[in-house]
Amino acid sequence: MEQRYSDMHSLLKSDANAWKYFNMLPDYVRDHISSRAGSVNTFSSLQAYAQNLLKGDI
Repeated sequence: MEQRYSDMHSLLKSDANAWKYFNMLPDYVRDHISSRAGSVNTFSSLQAYAQNLLKGDI
């Protein structure tokens, strides 16, 4: 089962892959996700949130 953290900040602090992924995202995506940091508590939720925001970027 995937590790669940209290919020995005704990996730990024503890998971190097999540931190690397987050920092590769465009600024507007990082800003939007950061504004909802409390609801992003797994790497999967971070990826899903980012993919939803990036859908229109083709």
